[in-house]
Amino acid sequence: MRPRLHALTTLRFFAALHVVLFHMRVVGILPGGPWWYQNFASIGYVGVNFFFVLSGFILVYTYEGPELNVLKFWWARFARIYPAYLLSLIVAAPFFFFAVRQLDLPFYAWSKQHLLAACLLTLSLLQSWVPQAALTWNSVCWSLSVEAFFYFVFPLLLLGSAKFLKKKLALCLIGFWLISLSLSFSYIHFHPDGLDKINSGETTLFWKNILSFNPLVRLPEFAVGVLAGRLFLSGAVKKSFGTPLILGGLLAVACVILFAAQIPNPVMSAGLLSPAFAAIIYGAALQPRWTSLLSVPWLVLLGDASYSLYLLHSLVITRTFDSFPHFPWSVRVAFSLAGAIGASILAYRLVEKPARKFLRPKSKIRVP
Repeated sequence: MRPRLHALTTLRFFAALHVVLFHMRVVGILPGGPWWYQNFASIGYVGVNFFFVLSGFILVYTYEGPELNVLKFWWARFARIYPAYLLSLIVAAPFFFFAVRQLDLPFYAWSKQHLLAACLLTLSLLQSWVPQAALTWNSVCWSLSVEAFFYFVFPLLLLGSAKFLKKKLALCLIGFWLISLSLSFSYIHFHPDGLDKINSGETTLFWKNILSFNPLVRLPEFAVGVLAGRLFLSGAVKKSFGTPLILGGLLAVACVILFAAQIPNPVMSAGLLSPAFAAIIYGAALQPRWTSLLSVPWLVLLGDASYSLYLLHSLVITRTFDSFPHFPWSVRVAFSLAGAIGASILAYRLVEKPARKFLRPKSKIRVP
């Protein structure tokens, strides 16, 4: 067992919060603010990119060592993600089934015509393989479908990278980042959905949905995290470089926020910031002294609950906001955020944690 990296747990919360702010902007709860905030909130979906890189890094950190028991690993990951995933589907079910049966919305058109398939795909974590189904039921769950595929191939990535030297690890990391960019630029060049759809926010575009949600397309982001984890365990960078790595990664993120309006959406959404996120994660894992600020218990709790926050926030923020129509706007926004965070902590303590303890194998491997 390696010691838990509390700073990385806290970073998960901030990535989840970025996604929350993005959705609050999309649904009109928090649409305004200074230009820099609007730029920041408008790209909140890159928080998922951060999760994919972090997932690869943490899995290597946790499981690299003696030969991996693949079946126990897969069961441990199921115990980690599925209980809260199922809870989010149960919470979302009333509105989802009402929408597909009673409302005539383009967003639910495919699910309306293929309701049984939509349900089976979502329950089996396969929805992201079907472009029209990726956002069905609880839309944020598409990323868990992608993560499930990552868990499936992780033993192969772990074994395949076991004998890579530091230089090869770094080159492969850059290579996977370039693969992500090449897929994005290919979409822009060929614009199969139409030239006018490149920066569109429409959720029914066939090829755009493949680029955004297909597990194979998003795999390079996870691979970047796996290779960064390998580099970390190899001792490639001294602890004194922790702060420069974090600052360098944050500077890259700040530059992207500054020029967010000029960067094509396909480039932004699938992997542009993978190296920056890997640098931040790597630097925080080196544990510079000041990162102890990220290890205070209440922040670690928020990080532990960030998975439930991600799954439940879109279901909570609008309902909370709409429940107080006579309150000032700022109060309703605060209630929405507090409601989402409070619900995530309850879900973590009452569902995630007990279910994981019940389901996961009796082993000395800690499930991150």
